[in-house]
Amino acid sequence: MDAHGVVAEGFEPVREAFVRNFEKLGERGAAVAVYRDGRKVVDLWGGTRDVDGAQPWEHGTAQIVRSATKGVAAAVLLMLAERGELDLDAPVGHYWPEFKAHGKERALVRHVLAHRAGVPALDRPLTPAEAADPDHAARVLAAQAPAWEPGTDHGYHAHTYGWLTGELARRVTGRSIGALITDEIAGPLGLDLWLGLPEAQTHRVGRVGPLPAPAQDGTLRVRPKRAVAEAYADPGSLTRRAFAAITPLPDENDPAYRAAVLPASNGIATADALARFYAALTGEVDGVRLFAPRTLEEARAQASAGPDRVLVVTTRFGLGYMLHGSTSPLLGPGSFGHPGRGGSLGFADPGSGIAFGYVTNGFRTSVTADPRAQALVRAVRASLA
Repeated sequence: MDAHGVVAEGFEPVREAFVRNFEKLGERGAAVAVYRDGRKVVDLWGGTRDVDGAQPWEHGTAQIVRSATKGVAAAVLLMLAERGELDLDAPVGHYWPEFKAHGKERALVRHVLAHRAGVPALDRPLTPAEAADPDHAARVLAAQAPAWEPGTDHGYHAHTYGWLTGELARRVTGRSIGALITDEIAGPLGLDLWLGLPEAQTHRVGRVGPLPAPAQDGTLRVRPKRAVAEAYADPGSLTRRAFAAITPLPDENDPAYRAAVLPASNGIATADALARFYAALTGEVDGVRLFAPRTLEEARAQASAGPDRVLVVTTRFGLGYMLHGSTSPLLGPGSFGHPGRGGSLGFADPGSGIAFGYVTNGFRTSVTADPRAQALVRAVRASLA
């Protein structure tokens, strides 16, 4: 497989790792981009645009990035807070009075961002059509009793994070969070990134789907802990219920799903857009900076840590971002970002000036640490050595 694109001197290990992902890990189509101190140093793509097709991936091919969307949605709320339009320490019910029901009046805006709001699952899951209706989703979430007292524990809000952040943005501004991302993030930075894919851009986006596990090559295979496997297998567990908050699973290749605004799961982006977005959180990119230094530090300060009541492993979160740890390895201790289940990854490491974006059309079963993305992260680390 030939990798198309360019790498700056010193970042050749990233190209080598990218090619190995196709040769050893069954990659079908993917792209990776890396910025350092606001300047692009890696821009690579290869394989096929569609996971089940033969048309080549082109420069500018975009893919659905699943939960990597969460980091972009978080930026909207943090930018509103920076401007004084949203108070992170105010109750969610201050902006959204209906949300106070069933003891949720103690849930703060910062609890939403740190996965501490207590509502990772719904008593009755939403259909894909219901999930795409912001009014209906907001009513259901407001009426949901919490699984724990808000603020006292944390657990990954796999789908509900999207309705929480989206409704808060809408209550404060009167606008869709997708429109805010377009006007305040993607537009100023020139990003090929959409939450609510416009019909005019559908030709840019490849088909996604599951990838078979790569053939055994004699290397060690890490099996999930029994508790994790049991949690995902148990239909009544908080884990299964959180990931099944939309049931049946939506067709991620359906144009209607891609046109919906689901801030937890259906953002569409290029690898360059993810990397450039994170570069603009930590510094200036062509005259644009999204976060003031104080906002950056608040975003990546630890707000939740320890056993995750949904993922059943130890997780660490800042305000809207996963932090570097054993189950979400990024570049180093100061890194922050967000993976998409089974593939994509975007993050920044302020200490090294690195911003990273990886997108793929083939999804595996991993939640926080896909081996293809991790191989690329290790190559970036080696390039900095």
